[in-house]
Amino acid sequence: MPTITDLKTRREALSAQRSSGVARVSYDGKTVDYRSIAEIDRAIEVLDREIAAAEGRKIIRQVRVITSKGL
Repeated sequence: MPTITDLKTRREALSAQRSSGVARVSYDGKTVDYRSIAEIDRAIEVLDREIAAAEGRKIIRQVRVITSKGL
């Protein structure tokens, strides 16, 4: 099981490569080729969930809006 530090290192590498537009990511001597930016985004989301689980917290992806004016 990877440590929180390992997961954060992978996430930082993915984020850096995503912003540069390159679909090849290297970390710890390993290289991964992604087919698209969307695939990199999905990998970042998975890492975010794994980091949150390792830290014992939940990621909230839903926002509810409640109004009293009938909207």
